Amino acid sequence: MRDTHPTMRVPPAPDGALARTLTAPGLVCIGLGATIGAGIFVLTGTAAAHYAGPALILSFALGGIACGLVGLCYAELAAMIPEAGSTYSYTRASLGLLPAWIVGWDLVLEFAVAAATVAVGWSGYAQSVLADLGLRLPAALAAAPGEGGLVNLPAAGIVLALTALLMRGTSGASRVNAALVALKVAIILAFVAVGAVHLRPDLWHPFVPENAGSFGAYGWSGVFRGAAVVFFAFIGFETVATAAGECRDPQRDAPIGLIGSLAVSTALYVAVAAVLTGLVPYRTLDVADPIARAVDTIGLAGFAPAIKLGALVGLTTATLTALYGQARVFYAMARDGLLPDLFARLHPGTHVPVASQGVIGLATAAVAGLVPIGVLGELVSIGTLLAFALVCATVLILRRTQAARPRPFRVPAAPLVAGLGILACAALMASLPPETWLRLAAWLAIGLAIYVGYGRRRARPVAD
Repeated sequence: MRDTHPTMRVPPAPDGALARTLTAPGLVCIGLGATIGAGIFVLTGTAAAHYAGPALILSFALGGIACGLVGLCYAELAAMIPEAGSTYSYTRASLGLLPAWIVGWDLVLEFAVAAATVAVGWSGYAQSVLADLGLRLPAALAAAPGEGGLVNLPAAGIVLALTALLMRGTSGASRVNAALVALKVAIILAFVAVGAVHLRPDLWHPFVPENAGSFGAYGWSGVFRGAAVVFFAFIGFETVATAAGECRDPQRDAPIGLIGSLAVSTALYVAVAAVLTGLVPYRTLDVADPIARAVDTIGLAGFAPAIKLGALVGLTTATLTALYGQARVFYAMARDGLLPDLFARLHPGTHVPVASQGVIGLATAAVAGLVPIGVLGELVSIGTLLAFALVCATVLILRRTQAARPRPFRVPAAPLVAGLGILACAALMASLPPETWLRLAAWLAIGLAIYVGYGRRRARPVAD
């Protein structure tokens, strides 16, 4: 059996290749780090208050089922094509460069907006902790223009700090991420355990609130709208696949990391949704810190600092892994000539795409510090769903066009599983507001213009 102990010596990566330093436990931690963040600490309250009520439990379950179908497809592709770039690489292998560019451009938006949004959430919790200590930032440095300030300094600062960590190397960032993931999962489990003792089952009735007269405002349409909105929480699932090119044993580690992180994340989301809506009336949960609000409701004010610490840790790891994922997508696209060669340059010692990581970090910090981000969470969700649907389609295409290619992991009943995955993603996309579709179309149109003007002329041919 291959030794996969974290201390084993890894042969140096060849020139032009990412360092293979990650193992299956590291991948699971990356998935949990990216997935357990804003979804639990912020979106649970918003989605319950506006869309699903106590049936948010079903929303997360639906999201988890959709991700489970997609996850099996991801596992086959990650083991079959263990390259950086995830959905971009899979689409390139099956459909060619133009569709791959569209997917990659979609992922750029997905990761960048996710990292910036989560960083703004981190800033809110950090300022709350400072206020508890009697410290307050000047108003000009506490919020973006349009929200009463000049720059959201904590949001920009955390992005720059995590970018510096990632530029030092994947293995160091992976160890930091693993430690933070263990801490935040422990805090979440403590909240579930303590909250379960104080549950008020009457708050779960009616479990599916009556529709308020429009699509998505409670009722069963609200359950689906809630599932689509909180799908933002599952963006971390994509990040695991971006790391396949840095696994020591990608054929074994990638499927374990994908399925393992998804199973744990979904279970935690469902448990937190159940406890949260069983402690506080769902209509009062439209706050930035719904879990802290629930802790205060049950009279355990002393537990609130631990919850805020867990939120800070959770949002830190979510920002870290989103920045990591976007740099790997940039690297893969530049490697194929679709972006400037700068983004494909690797540090000679760490084999990390330093220039890519640095440029992305600076751009994301600017967005987090200067742009008030509200409805873009829905845009991240629709981008993620589009990418997931294409992953399922890629499995079906490659089963026909490259039937003889070795598949260390195979999706069971692939036509059924992949087909259901596509339908599930399409149904959740359809439940999002029309303006979200318009924003996605505008972003993709900009990307297409860049491809026609730059990428198409410089693209390298896809290898067989």
